[in-house]
Amino acid sequence: MMNDEIATTRKNDGRSFLKELYEWLDAVVVSVIVIILLFTFAFRIVGIKGRSMQNTLIDKDRVIITNLFYKPSRGDVVVISRNYLNINGDTDEDDSPIIKRVIATEGETVTIDPTSGTVSVDGKVLKEDYIKPGQITTWGDGSSEARSVTVEKGKIFVMGDNRGESLDSRYAAIGQVDTRYILGHALVRIYPSVKKL
Repeated sequence: MMNDEIATTRKNDGRSFLKELYEWLDAVVVSVIVIILLFTFAFRIVGIKGRSMQNTLIDKDRVIITNLFYKPSRGDVVVISRNYLNINGDTDEDDSPIIKRVIATEGETVTIDPTSGTVSVDGKVLKEDYIKPGQITTWGDGSSEARSVTVEKGKIFVMGDNRGESLDSRYAAIGQVDTRYILGHALVRIYPSVKKL
């Protein structure tokens, strides 16, 4: 009788273990599927290439971006499709996305004064703690005169934080960026360390 009880206990323990293992594997599979769906439709990891966003982001950093319900606003760090350059006649074969900071959105007027190195939006000088120290903002054509431009409908004006090494809206090759080419808003740097943007 005792042997039957031991055999039954062992059998129940075996079933219990298999049931627990199945539930654990089920949870892992569901979690993996959810993560895949999130990173397919809601989030994306993008690698940084170049120095245009130093010291905020540097070459080889990785950021998480999203475009879910996203509307650009001043100060956001955005990732732009390299295909945008193709409409402006660029034949660069590099297909890595471009990452810049939104300076102004549609209807806003950007003024750059190379003499003082300041950037104003709608007459208010921006406090730009994020730009690389020692940088003076100028127009891409080297003009030494203050000049203003109003951002067109459906577009944004972007610049890199490393103004001396950033090809951005100050240059004719980039100009104002059509919002349809924004891949997403950079939320957080995840490599080499975590940093909210």
